[in-house]
Amino acid sequence: MAEILVPAVEGTLNVLRSCKKNPSLRRVVLTSSTSLWNFVSASRQTLHHGIAVGLPDTDKLIRVLAEKAAWEFCKENGIDLVTIVPSCVVGPGLPPDLCSTASNTLALLKGMERLNWNKQGRLRNADGLEGWNMFTSMMLHSATSILVYEHEDAHGRYLCSSAELDDNELTSLLSARYPSLPIPKRSDALDIPYVEFNTSKLKSLGFKFKSIQDMFDDCIASLVEEGHLGQVKFDEIIICV
Repeated sequence: MAEILVPAVEGTLNVLRSCKKNPSLRRVVLTSSTSLWNFVSASRQTLHHGIAVGLPDTDKLIRVLAEKAAWEFCKENGIDLVTIVPSCVVGPGLPPDLCSTASNTLALLKGMERLNWNKQGRLRNADGLEGWNMFTSMMLHSATSILVYEHEDAHGRYLCSSAELDDNELTSLLSARYPSLPIPKRSDALDIPYVEFNTSKLKSLGFKFKSIQDMFDDCIASLVEEGHLGQVKFDEIIICV
């Protein structure tokens, strides 16, 4: 683990050491991830800070320790640090290759080629994640970064998540909105924990989120443009509003 952990923590600190050399430095914005939350287990959870709970795997541990090191360094050196904690990011991306999030979204839109329902009625993707889905978009994430950098009252950590849906709600919403795509539907209720991300701190700065429908419209348009949905054109996809 050390060969992964040390570069992650030292890489974060090296960036901050460079920032420290800039006398006109105003603020540093660091991006974390709500994937740290995956091990929470309870009947209802309202998350205010996206804090990791339980026994994290290597990736989650690295994120926790890297951010912890960043906070300690900034406190010791008088650097104004703000952290953004985004949820699952959907929408247009810059690299030609799809990241795991976009790849799983594509699999769902194409009829779950890489997904399946487990015995509890939850979607399980190639990474083993299941249950709840929290979404934001690349544009919202970028806008959040700019906002918390520029807003003089910004401080601490900010959850950035537009919507929280369980697997049933997600597939029902998408299959109803895009009936021409082979998105699966389920009608039975799922007895799984309820999750809510408290984004009031970010909203208090005047931030407004996009709807889940708008985010997936942008996501699908991008996947079509890049040819990931075959020969279909975006204007050929039926959108029911």
